[in-house]
Amino acid sequence: MNMIIFHGKEYPLGANWDGKGVNFALFSEHAISVELCLFNHLNDEQESERITMIERTHHIWHCYIDNLKPGQLYGYRVHGPYEPTNGLRFNPNKLLIDPYAKAIAGPMKWDEAVYGHYFSDENSFNEKNSAAFIPKSVVINPYFEWEQDKRPYIPYHQTVIYELHIKGFTKLHPEIPENIRGTYAAIYHPATIQYLRDLGVTTIELMPVHHYFDPQELIDRKLSNYWGYDTAGYFAPHSGYCSSGITGEQVSEFKQMVKELHKEGFEVILDVVYNHTAEGNHCGPIFSFKGIDNPVYYRLCEDKVRYFDYTGTGNTLNAYMPEVLRLIMDSLRYWILEMHVDGFRFDLAATLARGLHEVNMLSAFMDIIYQDPIISQVKLIAEPWDVGEGGYQVGKFPPGWAEWNGKFRDCLRRYWKGEEYHLTELTQRLTGSPDLYEKDFRNPMASINFITSHDGFTLQDLVSYDQKHNEANGHQNQDGSNDNFSCNYGAEGPTDDEQINSIRQRQKRNLLTSLFISQGVPMLTAGDELGRTQNGNNNAYCQDNEVSWLNWAKADKGLIKFTQKLIAMRCGHPNFSRRQWLEGKPLPDRGDIKDLAWFLPDGQEVKAEHQTTHLLALGFFIDGKSTRLVKSNNDKIVDNSFLVLFNAHHEPTKFILPGGPYTAEWQKEIDTAVEEVDGKIFKAEEEILLEGRSIVILGDKAAL
Repeated sequence: MNMIIFHGKEYPLGANWDGKGVNFALFSEHAISVELCLFNHLNDEQESERITMIERTHHIWHCYIDNLKPGQLYGYRVHGPYEPTNGLRFNPNKLLIDPYAKAIAGPMKWDEAVYGHYFSDENSFNEKNSAAFIPKSVVINPYFEWEQDKRPYIPYHQTVIYELHIKGFTKLHPEIPENIRGTYAAIYHPATIQYLRDLGVTTIELMPVHHYFDPQELIDRKLSNYWGYDTAGYFAPHSGYCSSGITGEQVSEFKQMVKELHKEGFEVILDVVYNHTAEGNHCGPIFSFKGIDNPVYYRLCEDKVRYFDYTGTGNTLNAYMPEVLRLIMDSLRYWILEMHVDGFRFDLAATLARGLHEVNMLSAFMDIIYQDPIISQVKLIAEPWDVGEGGYQVGKFPPGWAEWNGKFRDCLRRYWKGEEYHLTELTQRLTGSPDLYEKDFRNPMASINFITSHDGFTLQDLVSYDQKHNEANGHQNQDGSNDNFSCNYGAEGPTDDEQINSIRQRQKRNLLTSLFISQGVPMLTAGDELGRTQNGNNNAYCQDNEVSWLNWAKADKGLIKFTQKLIAMRCGHPNFSRRQWLEGKPLPDRGDIKDLAWFLPDGQEVKAEHQTTHLLALGFFIDGKSTRLVKSNNDKIVDNSFLVLFNAHHEPTKFILPGGPYTAEWQKEIDTAVEEVDGKIFKAEEEILLEGRSIVILGDKAAL
């Protein structure tokens, strides 16, 4: 190869093509020397060129190669001591993936050569060359015609999140060509776009798309890393979701997906995993971070050999180190600026907030996010827990963050199951969880409300199984949560019993209705509106098959229609998505009418002595003229008033509608006991019968 090599620059990190050549830059503080390896083909056992990077600036090794072009395959060999007892695991026999690689090509082949030790002795030094078994980093062409791409910038109070898996959502879709099913291209296919538009969601939250591998232990069991929560590259879109190629094409196809979704007004949020990597524990492989600078990238135990594991995956990324923080921030900015995404959901976000060990919301990670003029302006959503001590942090993230509200999920599941609870908790969850967020000057939009997510039962399985059934995962049904607050209503799994199936349908409608009429931001898991089942598996992380894929042929069209109606009602009525807290007090211009009032079935208001009781039947009123919101021209935003009646009893319950100042007539808008509502009119103080396990929503007829 005819190459001209220059010193190059230390920034930006990674491999960056400028139209004439490529600048390579790699951080390693403890390395003695670094070699850049160029490859002609993915399966080459040996590099075509090995270039010693003699320039080192601020612990960054760099060079510039003229005439090198996009599509070039490369990796690194990093020299230094192999001293695990000192935290050092340098081994130049191991080809290493660039942490800043914008694309990664080829499968991981789990040969003994990719490990730092021989299998017979974990203290040994493995001299096998791993080049033939390691995926290659790829130089990409960063140029893309974004046209007039604009971010939708949907405010939180108008947001409806739809969590989906790139492959699972489209793999069985009959209207999408087979050659693109399960790919980025399938997500912007007209059939997908039309479905999302009809459903009414605003924001697509993609399960992990950072490049990942299938671990050996899953391959041995003929399973795979379906969810993708073991990141191998924080800048590279997963090549397995690309229909057009793997040597840079995945970048363009991902960008095209974002551009087309933006054209239709949808936001794109990424589920990101910056808490750990796919290199595992001290016996895991060496394919990137471990071999580049192990004590910088990972949190090491006192013996320097083992890793702190706050994630349950074998290692924890060292997010309090400046170099690792730079990696994370550079990655986030890259996905915002170059890939045009609109926000992030941070997996096990409590891990990122840890200082030396304890969770600290004033940590360097939080500080940097706050001051960054780019990252701080997109949606930032925390999964506010990890598996370490003190890791459950729901309600404790600072302003500017929204959180997955696991307490909302558990409370609503328990309520509709009929378990005992405190009324206070239910009222808090339905009104945005002020007990969690109001004291820190956050608003109801800090609460991301959900009934299900990718992790756990689907909505169908939540009402069909008493117990998890994860045998197919190969862990003797020991994996997955045991605390599901689920119920099968008389039969475990599918049944022909019409009465049981009727109850299950009603409970699904109850749970969905509870989600969309609650204050906060609703998140719907893809497939719940179709009646998707995982056959009782509540931890389908390894099931890249019909267990996880959406079965469009068996879609429950009635439930889809019902979900569409709920989303349309929410989006059409600001009363259900307030930016300020409901206070339970009358406003000056509303007389005795409170913005929020709770009622017992006898029509009387709930009193303080009821707050610790277990009420399965209750109602609440929200006043549409007390939203305290204004339009851009300062005109006040007003809406319909609504009366929402809940009955979690298995038997019918009579409600007396409130009289007095609230309204003279109510019209039925939603009744979860039936698929089609009749729009019946009720007078104030009239008696209404709620079927067992049902919700009725009544609208102020005078305002309709």
